[in-house]
Amino acid sequence: MKIRKYNVNDRDSLIELWQIIFPDDPPHNEPSKVIDAKLDVDDLIYLAEHDNRIVGSCMAGYDGHRGWLYAVAVLPEYRRSGSGSELVKYTINALKQLGCSKVNLQIRSTNVAVADFYQSLGFETEDRLSMGLKI
Repeated sequence: MKIRKYNVNDRDSLIELWQIIFPDDPPHNEPSKVIDAKLDVDDLIYLAEHDNRIVGSCMAGYDGHRGWLYAVAVLPEYRRSGSGSELVKYTINALKQLGCSKVNLQIRSTNVAVADFYQSLGFETEDRLSMGLKI
């Protein structure tokens, strides 16, 4: 497996991956819109590739204060193989190289299995109330 930054030739494969992994995402998370909006800001999208196939993704953010992980996705047949762990660790290291000293993420409260995955990587549940405003 190889981990690398996203490039424009990956667009269709990344859209397909996100549609498979996040089939019930709300309209504001439509993959082509998210990719375009992200690339308007920076290019912190990392991909896991196996035999020239995109099998995972991790989109990161860094505002100079905190880093964030978004859209962490691994195809089901590549889960529990270390692919997701390598991808997240790679992305965290890339954020660290930018000066980031803390990485946050949010997961759906019903996604208990993924909470265990992140805890295995050292993430801890923090006492926070997550709020959002659609504009």
